[in-house]
Amino acid sequence: MFPNNLPDQHKLRNFFRQASLLRYGKRELILHASDTPSGVFFIKEGYIRVYRLSEGGEELTLTILQPGDLFPLTFGLHKSNNQYFLESMTPLALWKAPQESFLTFIKQDSEMFYQLVGESFVRFEGFLSRMEYFIFNTAYVKVAAALLTCAKTLGRRANSSAAVTIPVPLTHRDIATMIGITRETTSLEMKKLENQGFIRKSRRQITIVDEEVLERSLFAGNIELAPQQQLLNS
Repeated sequence: MFPNNLPDQHKLRNFFRQASLLRYGKRELILHASDTPSGVFFIKEGYIRVYRLSEGGEELTLTILQPGDLFPLTFGLHKSNNQYFLESMTPLALWKAPQESFLTFIKQDSEMFYQLVGESFVRFEGFLSRMEYFIFNTAYVKVAAALLTCAKTLGRRANSSAAVTIPVPLTHRDIATMIGITRETTSLEMKKLENQGFIRKSRRQITIVDEEVLERSLFAGNIELAPQQQLLNS
């Protein structure tokens, strides 16, 4: 799995366009944690939630994949077993290529291989840097950090606007499984963020009103302040 900002992504698209095209509906299970993948997948349209299950059956969302991402990279490179559940969050279109064909393609392009591995490390480091917020902070800070993470990896910004919209229709349950709290608690903290003007919701999408203000508030430990007060104090 990797972010879709590789310089040579057009090479990946050209490769996968020759592969099978599969379509799924919303909230369909794409891969089970015990499945052996039938190939390497490239997301043409839609979003996928990647999660694990605890022994008690609780879900922990690890990341959200978007158009331009491919998975599972470890299987593509050396046929490692899949350890995750993958579920479509929206209607989904995937290209699927045989593992052998993908491996041949990568071996013939060493620059692409290094880019894939490098981007995997970048994503892993980003995950580690967010762990502090998800483990040691209050539910309020966890929810805010989760929204910022989604904004940075998935967000869409209109021109030079400070507002960032998360295009995935995230439910409160989705957010709760990212940070290990209950859906009810997530709903309460989301309402606080909305009432304070940090976020707004429209058509099942969440917009962070000013990403920089929310991030500064998070790092400064002053997240309970409204954005207007943060701007006056900056």
